[in-house]
Order: sequence, then structure tokens, then C-alpha cells
Amino acid sequence: MLRVVVEAARGLHKKTIGTPDPIATVIFKGEKKKTKSIDSELNPVWNEVLEFDLKGTGLDSSSYIDVIVKDYETIGKNKFIGSSKISLRDLASGQVTSLPSKNVDLVTESGQKTGATIDLMIGYDPPANAAPNPQAGDATDAGGGGDETLPDGGQRGSAGVSSSSGQKLSRAQSRRRLVNKPQDFQIRVRVIEARQLSGNNIKPVVKVNVCEETHRTRIKRGNNPFFDEIFFYNVHMLPSDLFDKHFSFRVYNSYSLRADSLMGEFKLDVSYVYDEPAHCVMRKWLLLNDPHDSSSGAKGYLKVSLFVVGAGDEPPVEKSDSCDDQDDIESNLLLPAGLTLRWATLSLKVFRAEDVPQMDDAFIQTMKEIFGGGENKKNLVDPFLEARFAGKKLCTRVIEHSANPEWNQVLHLQVKFPSMCERVKMTVFDWDRLTGNDAIGTTYLNLSKIASSGGEIEVNTGQSEVGFLPVFGPCYVNLYGSPREFSGLPDPYQDLNYGKGEGVAYRGRVLVELSTKLEGKADKTVDGINSDDILVVQKYQRRRKYSLCAVFHSASMLQEPGEPIQFEVSIGNYGNTLDTTCKPLASTTQYSYAVFDGNHYYYLPWVNTKPVVVVLSCWEDIAHRLDSVNIILYISHRLQSNLELFKLSILAKVSDNELVDVWLKLLTQLVEDIESFPTPELEGRSNLTSLDIQIKKMRDSALTNIKDGARCMREEATEIRDTLPDLESWAAKLKLLAEEPQNSMPDVIIWMLRGEKRVAYSRIPAHQVLHSAYSEQACGQDCGKIRTVFLQYPMDKNEGLKVPVQIRVNMWLGLSAHQKKFNSYSEGTFSVFAELYENQAQVFGNWGTTGLVGRHNFSDVTGKLKLKQQYFMPPRGWEWEAEWFVDPERAHSTEADAGHSEFMDEVYQNETRFPGGEWKGASEPFTDVNGEKSHNPGEFECPPGWMWEDEWTVDDNRAVDDEGWEYGVTIPPQDMPQSWVPAEKVYHVHRRRRLYRPRKRAALPEGAAVEREDQGDPEGWEFASLIGWKFHRKERLSDTFRRRRYRRKMAPEERLGASAIFQLEGALGIDTDEKEKGSKADATKLFGANTPTVSCSFDKSHMYHLRVYVYQAQNLASMDKDSFSDPYAHVSFLHVSKTTEKLRATLNPTWDQTLIFSDVEIFGDPKTVAQRPPDVVLEFYDNDQVGKDEMLGRSVCAPLVKLNPGMDQTPKLLWYPIIQKGQKAGEALLAAELILKDESGELDLPLFPPKKSENLYMVPHGIRPMVQLTAVEILAWGLRNMKPYQLASVSSPSLVVECGGQRVESAVIKNMKKGPNFPSSVLFIKVLLPKEEMYIPPIVLKVIDHRPFGRKPVVGQCTITTLEQFKCDPYIITAEGAMSSKMAMMASPSKHLSINMEETRPLLETQFMYSMSAALNKMASPTSHFLDEKEKETVDWWSKFYASTGDHQKCGPYLKKGYDTLKVYECELEDVPEFEGLTDFCTTFKLQRGKNESGDEDPTVVGEFKGSFKVYPLPDDPGVAPPPRQFRELPESGPQECLVRIYVVRAIDLQPKDNNGRCDPYVKMSLGKNTIDDQDNYLPNTTGPVFGRMFEMTCFLPQDKDLKISVYDYDFLTRDDKVGETVIDLENRFLSRYNSYCGLPQTYCISGINKWRDQQKPSQILESLARLKGLSKPKTEDNGTSLSFNGKEYTLAEFENREIHEHLGPARERLCLYVLRKQGLVPEHVETRTLYSSFQPNISQGQLQMWVDVFPKSIGVPGPPFDIAPRKAKNYFLRAVIWNTTDVTLDETSITGEEMSDVYVKGWMPGMEENKQKTDVHYRSLDGDGNFNWRFVFDFEYLPAEQLCLVSKKEQFWSLDKTEFRIPPKFIVQIWDNDKFSLDDYLGTLELDLRNLVPPAKTPEKCSLEMMDDVEIGTPDKPVQAKSLFAQQSVRGWWPCSIEQDGMKVLGGKVEMTLEIVGEADSDERPAGKGRDDPNMNPKLDPPNRPETSFFWFTNPCKTMKFIVWRRFRWLFIGLVFLTIVGLFFAIMLYSLPNYISMKIVKPFQ
Repeated sequence: MLRVVVEAARGLHKKTIGTPDPIATVIFKGEKKKTKSIDSELNPVWNEVLEFDLKGTGLDSSSYIDVIVKDYETIGKNKFIGSSKISLRDLASGQVTSLPSKNVDLVTESGQKTGATIDLMIGYDPPANAAPNPQAGDATDAGGGGDETLPDGGQRGSAGVSSSSGQKLSRAQSRRRLVNKPQDFQIRVRVIEARQLSGNNIKPVVKVNVCEETHRTRIKRGNNPFFDEIFFYNVHMLPSDLFDKHFSFRVYNSYSLRADSLMGEFKLDVSYVYDEPAHCVMRKWLLLNDPHDSSSGAKGYLKVSLFVVGAGDEPPVEKSDSCDDQDDIESNLLLPAGLTLRWATLSLKVFRAEDVPQMDDAFIQTMKEIFGGGENKKNLVDPFLEARFAGKKLCTRVIEHSANPEWNQVLHLQVKFPSMCERVKMTVFDWDRLTGNDAIGTTYLNLSKIASSGGEIEVNTGQSEVGFLPVFGPCYVNLYGSPREFSGLPDPYQDLNYGKGEGVAYRGRVLVELSTKLEGKADKTVDGINSDDILVVQKYQRRRKYSLCAVFHSASMLQEPGEPIQFEVSIGNYGNTLDTTCKPLASTTQYSYAVFDGNHYYYLPWVNTKPVVVVLSCWEDIAHRLDSVNIILYISHRLQSNLELFKLSILAKVSDNELVDVWLKLLTQLVEDIESFPTPELEGRSNLTSLDIQIKKMRDSALTNIKDGARCMREEATEIRDTLPDLESWAAKLKLLAEEPQNSMPDVIIWMLRGEKRVAYSRIPAHQVLHSAYSEQACGQDCGKIRTVFLQYPMDKNEGLKVPVQIRVNMWLGLSAHQKKFNSYSEGTFSVFAELYENQAQVFGNWGTTGLVGRHNFSDVTGKLKLKQQYFMPPRGWEWEAEWFVDPERAHSTEADAGHSEFMDEVYQNETRFPGGEWKGASEPFTDVNGEKSHNPGEFECPPGWMWEDEWTVDDNRAVDDEGWEYGVTIPPQDMPQSWVPAEKVYHVHRRRRLYRPRKRAALPEGAAVEREDQGDPEGWEFASLIGWKFHRKERLSDTFRRRRYRRKMAPEERLGASAIFQLEGALGIDTDEKEKGSKADATKLFGANTPTVSCSFDKSHMYHLRVYVYQAQNLASMDKDSFSDPYAHVSFLHVSKTTEKLRATLNPTWDQTLIFSDVEIFGDPKTVAQRPPDVVLEFYDNDQVGKDEMLGRSVCAPLVKLNPGMDQTPKLLWYPIIQKGQKAGEALLAAELILKDESGELDLPLFPPKKSENLYMVPHGIRPMVQLTAVEILAWGLRNMKPYQLASVSSPSLVVECGGQRVESAVIKNMKKGPNFPSSVLFIKVLLPKEEMYIPPIVLKVIDHRPFGRKPVVGQCTITTLEQFKCDPYIITAEGAMSSKMAMMASPSKHLSINMEETRPLLETQFMYSMSAALNKMASPTSHFLDEKEKETVDWWSKFYASTGDHQKCGPYLKKGYDTLKVYECELEDVPEFEGLTDFCTTFKLQRGKNESGDEDPTVVGEFKGSFKVYPLPDDPGVAPPPRQFRELPESGPQECLVRIYVVRAIDLQPKDNNGRCDPYVKMSLGKNTIDDQDNYLPNTTGPVFGRMFEMTCFLPQDKDLKISVYDYDFLTRDDKVGETVIDLENRFLSRYNSYCGLPQTYCISGINKWRDQQKPSQILESLARLKGLSKPKTEDNGTSLSFNGKEYTLAEFENREIHEHLGPARERLCLYVLRKQGLVPEHVETRTLYSSFQPNISQGQLQMWVDVFPKSIGVPGPPFDIAPRKAKNYFLRAVIWNTTDVTLDETSITGEEMSDVYVKGWMPGMEENKQKTDVHYRSLDGDGNFNWRFVFDFEYLPAEQLCLVSKKEQFWSLDKTEFRIPPKFIVQIWDNDKFSLDDYLGTLELDLRNLVPPAKTPEKCSLEMMDDVEIGTPDKPVQAKSLFAQQSVRGWWPCSIEQDGMKVLGGKVEMTLEIVGEADSDERPAGKGRDDPNMNPKLDPPNRPETSFFWFTNPCKTMKFIVWRRFRWLFIGLVFLTIVGLFFAIMLYSLPNYISMKIVKPFQ
């Protein structure tokens, strides 16, 4: 049983309306339990128990619970407040049975903290059978091992586990804002420390690998090493590539052999870090594990910070916590060890493909045919499919010679889930034996669309969430790529087949199915599909027949005429005319020639007979998918259009009531739409897949959410404008929901063919034109409606800069079963004809068939196919309705003047000569422009309905000579020169000149227009001078060829209505003679060559009147070198176009022009025109004198249609974006109206607008904006940093300001170098500006340089688009109140006088005060001087700095004394919001110049203009006095000499420049011509240098305004590298009214470290502030303790409530300062400036903390500067007396078999290993005791403020400089066993942190390893006794030493020590020597009292005898002696016995 007690939550956020009613939900393994809801509470207390039944299975290490807190809503979905995920690892391991989780952060769906917390208690009763899982601590448990188990993060909803927050969605969004092009990234890795590494006496080193680059730390010692090193990795790559990389951390033991040196590792994705808030992971612990043994536990912990910084990102500042060393590892682990990646198998079943195009050459095939092989043209392809995912790829088998291959294979892709990769890429290749495989087409399966984490949507029903694993199909996916036609040449569009760019043609389709299994691996990666599955998939291939009809209404905006044009419509492979494998259909329009529209474009003259194409095709019926898509799109479009209206209303600042109406309509309509248009039910539909069901579920719940949200918003919202983001997110959500992954219906593709060549295309998704039987809303948005389509070039490099053609087409696509429905959509009458042409040629004046070379008597339109009338057969179901009749084709032979109201007849007069001869008439004296024969000018007749306007004139307005001739050389075989020049040369043999004569269409009486059409040849012949040239109707002398068209009408047998055209299939007639010849090749060519032509004719046309109002444009691109463009616009509407006037040199043109198109003929019902009017298209060009006009962009505007002129609606001018190459390149203010003329003529048209000049109309009143007389005051302060123009520097510039057609020029700056400010600063313009903010034109600034010889080039320009920020009320002078009369009196004398008086006094006073205080200091008694010095020791500027940053440990007693603090800004001072970027006096505007030499589009910045504007309305009545001017009280604009003090405090996280990962930074300043190079004071080997330097420089403002501070890296041999630089604009600081030249301190001190440093006293500053704001002078009373200023009373008592110290100055000044600090001025501060370098622009190279003071010398001497020199470390001594050891492991056995150790103790401080010290050896310790009485003395530098040791040492012996390390003060003691002839043995170690000392045991018995555990783990509730040795000074007792055995720590001995910290002064007073050397005192150490048994055997033989030999063997000795005596006794006896016996026998003495 798992019990979760939900106790309480705190700090929930308020809603926009009211307080939330919180309810908590706990989810465990998909089971959901909820608490009660608590009404209106931000700190709810639930105290409810929720129980989960575990059903007999125990928890495992990956178990977790999700806690979600929501706001309970009675209606609709509960609102999400925050969620949290809690790992149950500790419960699973069995170590604890309850888990208190207090203050758990609630995070948003994107993972940001909300500030709210929740308290829970989780209890666990394990089931009886479940064993605890001790290895639950390991990160790779659930991951199935393997080298690349990346424990993956937090809440990235894995698809098997329902996760509480849709992070996947938001993560993808955070990356989406990165452009997908290679860019700079900087990755920073900070390795802080490691803990609990395994092993004995190790030397760990960490290696970090990112992006194939490795860095390693320095080698440390011990199991808890402190590294604190930062590594930078700079990469330049695609974001998508970077996010696939990972961090790898490996910890090695540098001591051991390489084979087993890896101690632990951790891997993590770069994308994980980038997706975290602020793109960083701060100070988190990583759990290291053994990569080779996934079952082993933790191998230690590593603490790191990781940052991924992109361009423009600010890396956050790391704050180290004060209790950092005790921080709790468990709660700060980066990834809860439970949540790991799981293996998943994506099974992709690939069944079959169809319509694969030919990819191989037919050469071999032709060879086969020659030898009688069968013909098989279409199967020249050998396809196979390759699938790629997450770097893995698999392929199916190759099927040779098959356009419809059946693979029937399944590919198993093994991936880790949830995956970082989004898409499965499927490419079909054509296998080639010899060459590389060619791609046929590529498609992607996007996992995010076919899977859902379910987190972002939650349904209130009890069912589990709607997450699902990736699943797809079975369904066809379509491939698109390059055009299908095969050619042996290389394909220019090959890239399209790899999925790069939009495919332009259909290239086949593949039937696939995808499913996902979690866990488990597939045996084979590629396998066959079993036959059952193949049978199942059969039902998904059932086809239905679809009919597509497209009626082309117009084709306009063609850019050049030429060959005839036709359009082809295809869907899939159906309708493709150039692919011989397709069935012939009426899928192309007839060929037509383009006609000039009289202005700029060409169009196709279809008049009232519109071409129709019909395509029949067969596809699966997926109506249920496309209906849903269309319904959601319908809702989305309506929401979108309402949203646009809402935004427009906000922009136009309409009244609140109107806004509320718009807003309510939007919400009501949204709710109604969602309710009344549900998506179709899926029951009983064919082609259902499981993905359909899941998507339906997801869509329905999302729509319900939106609906409920809209309802809530309607009832509860208070501030309407704030709802905009929510509404926009709903619109985006709907767009996402409308994406259909399983769309197997191919797109409809329209191609424009010019001759036989494909030119341009457009792809239209089928669902947009699909008819649905389900409901009207389910029909496509363009189904049966006319839509405007801009075609585009395939793979257009210019991204749509030029439009090939704009067509209007009406398309309808539907099931053939629903054909009848088409009748209701169709307009006009459809007719179907068969057609053929009769051809004749003229030979010797007679027409006949003899001269038809290569042509047939009867043929098709191209003349290439032979046809005969008798062979035509109508298709099935059709019959002839009439006989053949002659019907001339109008569209082919339209005369050039068609559609024009004015026309120029033109003819070229040609003359030729032999070189050097006389000019004579040419053989063809009169031709057209192409050299074709034409009439003599005299023969031209004026056609009926026209009248001549002028006589024939020679055109000399071209590149011609005086008489209009141009000359050229003819090179045979041409009969005309290819190029012409205007000057005659001897070798020219041909010349021509153009004659033209304008004519005008006469006003026609009614009915006259009809006659016109019957002109031409009575027999219907068309004539041409050569075969194939354009045909004309009237016979001319030069004609040699004629033809006429025969047509025969067909009718359907039983069908009625327009839908009958869908019965046309197949070709009509084929010449059977050809067939009999048996040439098979031609048969296919003929087959389908003559499909019937379908057309739609309109019997009635309507005349319309169009007016286009072009008012202005802004922010156009500058195309000329002079920074401007000369813009004009071509305005095109259907088949007419006009051009606006051309304006000169402006990027913000105001045309104010009405273009009137009086008679525009449009066919069709006016009501349909009103619903979808044709667009007005404006193409903006830059007019160039030389060369071609360049395109500036295109804008599209829909006209307002008035069906009766009496409608009172007027069009409204709106801003339309101008698009150039897919990017926005400006905006145009336009409107258009289209008025239907009634039959009688133009009676009640609106009045003509006023004229500007002949034929130029203005925009009429009522449409043009309302204007008001407005004053624009310009403060033109000066110019800065002007770059040279045309190699000469800008020396005498002036400024021109243009606004609303007015311009004003400033005085000229005489000498830019001496004084870059304008002599007179204020300019004034009166201008008529629109009242409505939307319409206000921009202000344009131009800087003109006055050069010799009167040249005045524009050297820079700037456009200020919004004037809103400069608007002001002229009568309110200051925010505080009007200028008092007294002040007015004071201001009346000349201000110079008053200011001078003010200025002189303070100067004297300051000098006097300064000298006085100096004198006083000298006189002061030595004791006070001594006190000052003493104070300086404890309190310095750094104390103030640390007190301000919150580092209270480092600031000492500073705060207790009540001294000032300063403000530390985390950013530049300019970026602090309340100081407005210090641009309050004047703003800096960047000046730009147009196209630069290299042709880059980006304009270059060429200088800066400093100035400001004030805009306010003027009274219309001239009698009323104008308001007062705004810019008064200006400071001196002349140069000022200033003293600048630059205080550089420290740098943070500098980018390393040396190979060792550090740099040697120093500071370099430049100001004007002065530079300071502080190279001598470089700081070696650091990336966080504390500079503590103050520099003084003098400069003249404004010339030297830019202070550049650079940080360089010092290199001994090579050039110093620049790390980065920052630039400060000193002038802004000097001029700003925020007094930013010198920050205001908190108190006014006249001595001490906070001594006043400004030139003026607070009272003087306050007075000048009053003068500036126009207030009366501040008055003080009561000896300066009270003051009145700006109408408020202040007293000293209200400010000074803390203790008053001796440094404070007089009361009046103090009070003035307090008042000043209330005025929002800049306080005393330190700013943090980011350093940038050109090597990685926009990426921080580190940060510099600093500040700048600027003092003008004219005012006087400033106070003394602050001393910010860095603190010095203090010298300390650690004296450690080793008294005794006990319980030491006895490591050896002596010869005599005793257990013993020769003990000695070794000690050192980390970082100072070279100063290692050892005791003498206590030999032969038999019981583990050792006596030493030995003193270690370590001297070290210590920073008490920072509690770190400062160690300076050379890293290598060759290093130049010592490196400074800051290391925590620790003391390491080790016990060793001494061996003379082998290596010493290690017996145990002890590590003590001197800041946090483990209290020792008083007796050895109480000493145990448990003492140490408290600190090792770092439990948060740290024991009270843990004290700093620096505070205790001395401590004595016993500590345990440990050694690791079999992975466990065991006791290795105990050591008794005295530890003492002694300062430098004390150590001189109380000296002590090392060991027992002199001076042996404090305390005196006696020699150790060791037992006699302690000696070294080799040097003491006697003791060896006594203690070793005698003790052990004495009985042996005694025995031996005894035996020896006995032996001797016997030996003597034996020796003397014979003698004795013989003596006995002989008895000689007897």
C-alpha cells in the first residue's frame, strides 16, 4: 500500500480575476486520486490521505508520483497551477518506510518554478513478497545497461509513463526560436567538487568531453576533492546538430594503471541543459556510476554547473550558497535516479509503393526491343526504401524493374524513449549497379504528430490521460520532388528528392505502418511481414473515384511574352501530360498567347470563354480525416479573422465599448463554432487506424478546453487587452490540431507550361478544394470558389521575388458519386468540342497543300499530329451534337490592341548597306520588333471603334541617335542584328528606327462591340508569314501560311448539367493510317494527344469601376548607394495595370494617389465576385537611371466591393506588409474599392478626387487620414563616430529632418573633429500630421556633408517610425507641476549670467573645504589616526561591496557600524529600466547607409545622431498663442574637459585563452586618443580575476565620448589575445538628468572609507535639480534638520533612524542627500558589464564589475577616490601535535610470528602537498598503540573573509607564473606502516575540514567511525558542535582513521592530536619548532614514552637479543644450555671412560 498525505501548499499565485480554488491530484502509475477543493485560498491546507493499492508488486527504483495542483472550476476544465514529480527511490530501496517531502517546488508546464510549494508525507508498506531493492540508488537501473544510457530529464513526458506537464511541447518551442543556420554557441562547464569517491589514497581527475573536445581538471588527492574549474567550449554549428551532442563526465584515478583507472561516469544531453530555464543547470550533483557494470551502486557524486549560451543570451550569475559545503546531495541530484530512458522498438512495416517514376535510361531497353524483347518503358526503376531515425538507418530489399514494388518487410528501429529526435525519415532510392543510388523522393513521419505525451491535455473524466506511443497507418504517404519526366541529363532539382525544399511534383507513394513497443528487443532488424498482416492491409487499399474540375478565370501578371502558354492540372499521377504512363485526360488548357495590358504586364485573353480542365483519379476514401481538418480550419479561420479585427481595433485605439463588442463577438463566435461544428464520428468509417481514434480523442478534448476557456474568459476577464496572448495561443493551438499526419490524398499541382517546357508551379493541398457530404463546413475553404494563386518557380533562389504568373482558378474535387453536387457550384455553360486544324500554304500566289513542308493537311494545334475528321469517335457516354464547323480560335490570334483603351501602333523602318556604302531600304523595309514583315505606315488603317490621336512619330526616346536610328551588324544565318548601338560605325550594315502612332478607343455606342468580333477573314482562316509564327486574322502581303480551326460539339447521352464533363476519359480520334504502319513508338505519342477541349463560356459580363488608393509606404529597403530608393509601384488588377508616380530618394514615400480603372470587365455573378474579389497586387520597384529597376517587394490588398454605388461604406486605409523574398520589407498604406456599374452606364459613381496635376489624382477626403497642425521640436545635439564616405572623412555635416512633407535643415557643424555638436541645437517644424496614430508618417533624418565644389552627398540616414514615445503635453512642463511665477522671474535674466555665478562659488568652497579637511587631518591626534588605521584593517571598501552583495561572512563588522551599502546591478547601468537607458536628455539614433559594396542586404551603420524630439498639437486658430517650447535649459554644447575615474572591481567567468583553460587577464582602457595599458599588473592563471584597480583619465566630451574597456590575456611570447571589450557612452552619463556621472551614496560622510567623492555637495546638486525641473529653490529650517522641496516637507528624523557614526557631515547636507535619493537619481553602484568580442559577436565572453565617475573640470576638484585594492591574504600557522595512536591495524607478522606494525603518521594540507610532514616511526607496535609527541607546523595564507586558503604555486616547473588557487582549509592525516625493503603500507586516513571541524572524542573508547558520518553525508540539520577551528583556536582529542575494504569503510586506527591555529603575530610571540626541534615550546614536547620493545632490529642488536630472542626463546635457551651441559657431561664421560676403565683394569698406581 502506498499512502500519500497531501498536507498543505503555500504561495499559490493569484489569478487575473479572484483567488483560485485549489485542488490537488496525485497520479501514480496512471492511477489518479484527488483531494477536495478549497475555496478561494492561496495557502490551502488539505490534510487528506490518498491510498494507492500496489496489487502485490513492490516499488522499483524508477517509481515516482506526480502531484498536480489545479484551480477547480465548476464548469469546464480545471486550470493548471503547478506540478511536481517526486521520486520514490528511497522508499523502494527499503531504507525508509516513510518519506517526508516538505517545501517541494511546484513548477509550470515548461519547468519554471512558480514560487509555490507543497508539503506531502508518503508512507509505504511493501507487499509481503517484495524484497527491498538496495541498488535503487543507481541511475541506470531501469535503463537496461548499455554504454549510452543517458539518464534523461525531469518531466519530459515519456510515452509509456503519463507525465504531468507537457514539457515536450514547450521544450520544442524554446528551441524553435533558433534559426536553423550554423551559429555560435558557448558551452561552459564548471566542475566544482566531488564527494564520496570510492578507493583508497586516490588521486582523482575529471575529464569533460563536449562536441569532440576534451578538457581535464588538475589532479587532486583524496576522496572528496575540490576542483572549482571552469571550461569553455566554443562551437559554430547548426542548433539541431548541437542538441544531438552530449556532455560526458568521467572521473579517473590518476594513480592507478590506465586499465582500471575509470572510477565513474555520467552522460547528459546538451539539449537537456538548453531546455532548462535560462539554459543552465546550476550547482547540481551528478551521480557517477560504473559504465561497465550497470548493476553496481553509486561510485560517488560530482557537483557541476552547466551553461549553454547562444547568441544574445545572458548567462546567469552563479551564487554560491553560504551553507554550500553542507548541502544535501540527495535533494540536489540533477536527475532523479529513477527516471531513465527506456528502450523502445519502432516497427515500420513497408508494404508497397506505386507510381514510382522512371529513373534509368531506356538505352538497354531499346537494345532489348531491337532483339525482339518486350516493351516495358515504365518499369525502368529499381526501388528500395531507406528509413532513418536518431542516427540509425535500415533499408528494405531492392525490387528490380518495378514501378509498383511490393516489399512487404518490417524494419525494427531500436531507440531510447523518450527520444530527442523528432522525425523518422523515409527515402525511396533507385538502386544503380554502377553509379550511386538516386533518391526518388523523401518523406518524414513526425513523431510529435503521431504520438502524444498527454501532459498538455487532461480530461476530467476518470479515464487515463490521452498520451499514446508513436503509431501510424496503415496509410499511404506521398513523395514529392523534382518533375517526373525522365531525361538522361543531370537533374537540376535533385535536392528536392532528398527533402530539401518544397517538392514540385508527385513522385509516387508508399504504404507504411508504424507501431511502437516499449522494452524488449527485436531479433532481426529487417524481417518479412506475415501474410495475415498483408491481408489486413488490403482493406486499406480500397479505392474510390474522384473527380476534379478546374475553371481558369484569368491569368495575369505575366512578365514576358513569348511562346504560347498552357496550364496543366494534376493530382498524383493523373493529369500529367508529359508522363506517358498516365491515362490521357482533359487536364490541360488550350495554348494561348499572352497580350500586353498596356502598362507593364501581359495576360492571357480568354475573355468570355474560360478554359476548363477535368481530371479523374482514384484514391482511398479518407473523408473522416479531411472533414475534421476542414472543420477545425473553418473554426480557426473565423477566429483568426476576428482576432485580426480585434488587434486592429486595439491599434486604432477605438473606444472601450466598441472594443468590448468586437471582443465579445469573437468569443461568442468561437464558442458557438466549436459547439455547432463537431468533428465527424469515426464509427463505421472505412480506413480507420488507431491513430485516427487517438487524434480524435486529443482534438475533442483540446476543443473542449478552448471552448471552456473562452466561456470563462467571457465571464471573468477584467482587462480585455491582456486576453490577447491567450487568444493568440488558442489560434496557434487550432492550427496545430488541424495538421493531419495520415493524409494520403496527394496535393493538386498546377503547372504553367511555356511551349513544351515546365516553367512554374503551385501545390494546393487536396483538402482545400475537397467537397464533403458531411457538412458545409467540412468542405475545403476553396471548394467551388475562385481563388487567386501565385505560381512560383521550382527551387526559386530569389524566394518569390518575381511572380511568373497570377491565376484565378475555381476548383472542385469530390467523389464521383457526388458529381451532381458540382452543378450547384458551377457558373457559366460548359461545352465540349473535338477540334482539328486545316493547314494550307501559298505557292506562287495560290493557296494549297503543296507547300506544307512536314505538315499534314489536317492536324492538331501544334501541326505535328496527322488527324482526319472521319476517325474521330466520341468517348463512351457521349455523342455528337452537331456537324463539323469552322470556328476561328480567338485566343491565339487576338490583335495586339485587345483590352487596351489606348494603344500605340508601332513599326520599324529598316535600312541596309554594304560596309562603307550608302544606306538603302532593306529587302523588308518595314518590320515589327522581331524582324517580321509588317505594313508600310501609310497602309495602317484605324480599326473601327478607335481614333488616331497623333501622326506617325519617330521614337527618339531610346538609345538612338538624333534621327532615331540604331545600328547593328547582321551575322548570318540571322537576317537581323542581335544587338543595337546608338552610334554609327563604318562596319555597321543594318539600321532601324521605331515609328509609332497612338490611337484611342472611341466611345462606343451600345451594341457596337459585338461587330468587332466578326472581323477578319470571312472563311475563318488565320494567316502567318512563316509556319509557327503568331497568327493574325487579316491577310498581309508577307503571309505564306494559313490555317483554320474546325470544331464539333459533343453532348452527353443521358447526363444533364455541368457534372457531365466528368465522363470524358481517353482520347478522341487517332489517324488509323499511322497505326497500320506498325510504328509502335508513335502510338503512345498519339494516344491522348487529342483530348477533347472543355470550356466554360459566360454569356454576360459586368463592368466594374476600380479605385486604388495608394497613400504611403514606410521602411522600404534602400537599393541605391545613397541610402535611399526611388520608389514607385505597379498596381495590377486582373488584366489591367497602372503605375504610380516615381518619387525621388526616399524610403518612406507618400504618393497620396488614386489610381482609377474605369472599365474593368469581369465575368460571373457579381455576388460571387463580392464574396471573393480579385486581389489588387502592388509591386514596388526602385527606379534606377542606369540599369534595370530593382524590385522592392510586393503587397496584396483585397478591394471593398460595392454592388450598388449607393452603399455608404467607405474603404479604410490599412497597413499591408510588403514582402520581399519571403521577408517583410516595409509596409504600405492602401485601400481599394470595386464598384459595379449598372447597365445604363456610369451615372452615380463617386466624385472624382482632386487632381495634383494632369492625370494624377489625390486620395479623396473621407478616405485620406484626418490631419492636425502639429509641432515637431527637434533637439539636434550632435553627430558621433561618423565613418568616411567615399574615402573622405565627414568634416562639415548638417542635419536635414523631414516629416510629413516638411523639411528643416540645421546649421552646419564647422569642424567635426573639434566640436561634433550642432551650433544651435533646437529646430522646429510645423507640419500637418494625421490624428490617428496608425497613419503618422515617420521622421527621416539625413546627414548631409558639405564638400568642396558645392557637393552635398547624403552620408547617412535614419528613419524613426513611431513618434508615440516623443508625444507630450506642451503645457505640463515637468511631471511635478507647472513652473511657479517666482521661478519664471528668476529665469528671466540671461541664463549664462546666473549659471556662472552658481558655478564659481562651489569651486572655491570645495577647494577651501578640501584644504581645511586636509589641515584638520594633520592636526588630528595620533590616537584618532591610529583608530582610522585600525578600522581600515577590519572595514574596507570590499566590506561595503560584500555587504551589498549579501556575502555577510566576508564583510566583517561593516553592517553593524551602520555604514552605507551600494547597489550592485546585475546588468549594464544603461539596461536598468528606471534610468531609461540614460537617454532621457537625448537618444542615440544609428545612422545607416544603403546597399554596401559587397551587396549585402544589411545596411551598414555609419555613425550616430544624438538628439531628441517632442511632438505636440498646435491650435488651429492662428489667433491663439502657441504653447511654450519644450527644449529649454539646455546644458553647454561646447567641448568640456572632464576627469574620468574608472573603477574596475573584478571580472566573472572570462573566456579562457590559454591551453590550460585559464587566462592571464589585465585591463586596457582607451578614451579618445588616450590609452592605459595595465599589462604589468596582469593576474596569472585565473578566469575570475579580482582587479581592484582605479584609473584616472582626462578627456574632452563629446569628442571622446566612447570609453572602451578591454580585457586582454597576457602571453609571454605571442601577441596578447583580447578576451572581450565593453564600450560606455560617457556623454550620455554626463548629460543624463539622472545624475549618472557620479552615483549618490546613502549618507554624506566627510571622513572614513565612504568619504564624499562628488565635486558638488548635496545641497548644490539639489538646487541645480530644482532649476532643471523649474521648481523653486529648496528651503531649509531648524539648522538644516527640515527642508521643503517641491511642495513636500522633509525632516532629518524621518530618514535617520539607525545609529549615527562619527564620519557623518553636517545635518543640512545629509538631509539634502536624503531628499536627492528620493528623486530617482542613480545611486552609488557597481554595474556588471558583459564583455563581447568580434570573434563571437553577441555571445558573452565574461562579465566585468565596475563603475565610472565623470567630473567636469570646470566645476572644481572632486573628492578623493575610493581605495578598492584587493584584500591581501593573512598568514596563519596550523600546529598539529600528534600525541598517540591506538587500535592501528597490525599489518605485519614478525619472524617470530607476532602481529605488529611499524607505525608513523603523515600529514598535509590539500593544495600544499609539497609541504608533507611525517613523524618518526614507532617501531614494533604490538597492540596498535603508538607514541609520537611530534609537532607538524604548516604555514598557509588564508582569506578570513572568504574562508579559503590562497595557494600560489607553479603548476609545472617550466611555468612562468605562480597560479593562485583558492582551496578550502583542510587537514589530512594518514597512518602508515614503515617497511625498509618494500613499499610502505597504507593503514588509514582522516580528512578534517578546519572550518567545520568534527569534534574529537575525549577518550579512545568513544572514538568511532560514526563520528565522521555526520559530516560526510552533510545532513542538513548539522550538529551544533561542528565548529570552525579558526574560532576555537585550539582543540585536542581522538579522531578515527578509515580505510576501504571490499567497498566498505572500516576503522584503520585512532589518532590523538592537538590542532591549533596561530596568527602571524602570535607565532612570533609563542614560537614552536617542527617535530621536537628547537624552539621546543608551546607546549614543550618530551620524547615519547615508548615501551622498550619499540626499536628497529637492524640498528639495535642487543635490544634485539633482549626483547625478541630472549623473550620468545628463553625456555629453548635454558633447555639448550641444560642439554649442552648434559651433552658435555656425556661427551666428557665418553671421552674419559676408556681411560678410566683401562685404569680400572690395569690399576697402574697400585
